[in-house]
Amino acid sequence: MRIGHGYDAHRIEFGKPLVIGAVPIKSDFGLKAHSDGDVLIHALADAILGAAGLRDIGYYFPDSSDETFNMDSKLILKRVLELIIKSGLKLEYADCTLIAQMPKMAPYIEEIRKSLADILNVDYDRINVKATTEEKMGFTGRIEGLSAHAVCILSE
Repeated sequence: MRIGHGYDAHRIEFGKPLVIGAVPIKSDFGLKAHSDGDVLIHALADAILGAAGLRDIGYYFPDSSDETFNMDSKLILKRVLELIIKSGLKLEYADCTLIAQMPKMAPYIEEIRKSLADILNVDYDRINVKATTEEKMGFTGRIEGLSAHAVCILSE
């Protein structure tokens, strides 16, 4: 078994759509990023890459590349999955936490879990997604951005 941890954070940007776990979220803002800014997928991709002993997401999907500009993060996660399959590894479980003061994420959690399970081609019960606030503390509490953590287990 191999364990990986990932983290990502992005500033908010008004007038941009918010996408979390490849699910559109009703919000007045999105996230400023070179790609679509899906912090949850980025954290999960980094966790998977870490568990596989591979380099971080920025190595494979640099923010200086025209190819990754406005990239749909589903493609990032699919390519990361291809990398681990080529390495002879399998995703066993992932546990993700989204940190957001706003918008409230509870109505979207089950849809996000299903979306991630579909992208990763695993059973729904192998993906967990939670959301929390920081009680109005820090950059997420002041609604300056969103962040996410992810932990995963891979097997050989």
